[in-house]
Amino acid sequence: MRINLTSVFVDDQAKALTFYTEVLGFIVHQNIPLGEFSWLTVVSPDGPDGTELLLEPSAHPAVGPYREALRNDGIPATQFDVDDVHAEYERLTAKGVTFTQAPTDIGTALCAVFDDTCGNLIQLVSEPSET
Repeated sequence: MRINLTSVFVDDQAKALTFYTEVLGFIVHQNIPLGEFSWLTVVSPDGPDGTELLLEPSAHPAVGPYREALRNDGIPATQFDVDDVHAEYERLTAKGVTFTQAPTDIGTALCAVFDDTCGNLIQLVSEPSET
């Protein structure tokens, strides 16, 4: 059994597509129009056949209270693995991304949290390199 798809709820798929591709650097895997919305997934350019991230419309009435509770408690909607949290923090900050948590050593990893501009907090994580 493998995970091949996960999702984040987004307020606006077009805005999310721009952020996730032009700012974060993911690439479009699927963009299939389905009426008002699309089946819209992105993947890492380092693993184009890997796990897809579905940019799921947040239209369902349960999504608003769920995401608001997560944001109010500072809980990320998902987590992305990066080679170097500090480098990604610098790269994304230079692109105007707002971080709610700067790079932080939590003992077993380094992590940072940013606002994806689409209604979610996203956590970046990297394991410290061995010296």
